[in-house]
Amino acid sequence: MDDNKRPLYLPFAGPAILEAPLINKGSAFSEEERIFFNLEGLVPYAIETIEEQASRAYDQFRSFNNDLDKHIYLRNIQDTNETLFYRLVQNNISEMMPIIYTPTVGLACERFSKNYRRNRGLFISYPNKDRIDDILNNSTRQKVKIIVVTDGERILGLGDQGIGGMGIPIGKLSLYTSCGGISPAYTLPITLDVGTDNPQLLEDPMYMGWRHPRIGGEEYAEFIEAFMQAVHVRWPDTLIQFEDFAQKNAMPILERYKDRYCCFNDDIQGTAAVAVGSLLAACKAAGTELNQQRIAFLGAGSAGCGIAEAIVAQMVSEGISDEQARTQVCMVDRWGLLLDNMPNLLPFQQKLAQKCTNIQNWSNFSDNISLLDVVNNAKPTVLIGVSGVPGLFTEEIIRAMHSHCARPIIFPLSNPTSRVEATPKDILHWTSGQALVATGSPFEPVVVDGETYEIAQCNNSFIFPGIGLGVLASGARHVSDAMLMASSRALAECSPLAIDGSGPLLPKLEDIHAVSKHIAFAVGKVAVEQGLTLPMSDEILQQSIEGNFWSPEYRRYKRTSF
Repeated sequence: MDDNKRPLYLPFAGPAILEAPLINKGSAFSEEERIFFNLEGLVPYAIETIEEQASRAYDQFRSFNNDLDKHIYLRNIQDTNETLFYRLVQNNISEMMPIIYTPTVGLACERFSKNYRRNRGLFISYPNKDRIDDILNNSTRQKVKIIVVTDGERILGLGDQGIGGMGIPIGKLSLYTSCGGISPAYTLPITLDVGTDNPQLLEDPMYMGWRHPRIGGEEYAEFIEAFMQAVHVRWPDTLIQFEDFAQKNAMPILERYKDRYCCFNDDIQGTAAVAVGSLLAACKAAGTELNQQRIAFLGAGSAGCGIAEAIVAQMVSEGISDEQARTQVCMVDRWGLLLDNMPNLLPFQQKLAQKCTNIQNWSNFSDNISLLDVVNNAKPTVLIGVSGVPGLFTEEIIRAMHSHCARPIIFPLSNPTSRVEATPKDILHWTSGQALVATGSPFEPVVVDGETYEIAQCNNSFIFPGIGLGVLASGARHVSDAMLMASSRALAECSPLAIDGSGPLLPKLEDIHAVSKHIAFAVGKVAVEQGLTLPMSDEILQQSIEGNFWSPEYRRYKRTSF
């Protein structure tokens, strides 16, 4: 029986119901419910449907003049009536996703302490490290199935935001529900408050976090270990998503825990999965294979290297050797092209550094081999930006790339929009509309020579909700590399441009539910094949996906005794 059709039995009444966002209906309580739950007089007389409520809320939303105010307004609805919030967002997903998440969430994180209104999620501070179990028990969510956790050190491209980084787990989990159908009752945002090295926050009298320089080393590692163990004891089957940890911590944490617990890092693995899915779609649209591409990266941090490793794995699955695949990938950072003779390369960079012997015939470059040098010598067919520095994809670089590649694939993925390496408008004009473009943040369609090009948003929201749904539906104990690769291929299968030869590279957000279910099935099927969950047929897996997919509809309430 559909859960939304079964009554929910509540042991409390009166104002307490109106103050519980998971069960509050506002003006939609029926006459019977108002009588039995002592709500008469606490809400206006008219009984409304959720669509009538959403219509009013949308009119109010449109009355605000800037995106931050719209974000604050939506967050207020979320903290008052979660069912209405998700109905409103799902009704207007394309318009509201940039408000509840990137790019607006970045500004919300910067102003988190100034705009703070009501608690949501958990703040676990280092001075309370011996009471993590108690803090988890204080959560208002008892059946937690997905946690998004950050330590706030590398929020988008904005750097250390301290506890202001909580805006990211809140926003990410909003998308798990809006896009992936995960019930909000099963989600929990967590911020690990380990101090901040942002002097503006330390000196801000309104900053609400622990006023202390960030801890590091053994203290930090022990704190993370205590947190992971405590979560596993409290909710042993929970999926943990790491979000916006600094480069120096992100990969070590992932490597330490990915085989112990059900967890993944969205910045590394989610970004890689959506990028590979987008690349597979672009290659199909261009009539080629991924293993035939030459790829240049601008940005060799954990996110960029995570994407590169996923691309190498996909190339190998298409039939070339690992060694050959790595010769086709060039990583460029602030010091130029990564080479195997460079000192101080991070462990995850070393395998992606080009051998000096591979470039001995290159010409016209200085000691530090620039991106332009790479474009002129390696002649890449794919250019991916994850640098967080705006404007680095210059006209000279793009035109040089187009001179040797008729349909270059160019992905400036840095967030937010103020950090993008080049705008789609510039890229398409410099390539006479021939480039296949995807960005990390939303951009308006571009008109070139009278033709309109829709810009695909290569956003993780196309991937992580489906991964989460697939893990929940299958009961997977871990998130494997094969499951992530399956999510990429499933996303590519949903590309309008690859399927029909027209339209955007990635699906429209209005189709996100179907996309998430398709990805969830692919992810769950691999989990079953790898023995990461109990055996189940395709039919049972599909039924589990549908059964776990929550819709924002009000349930009937019945009164029960305490």
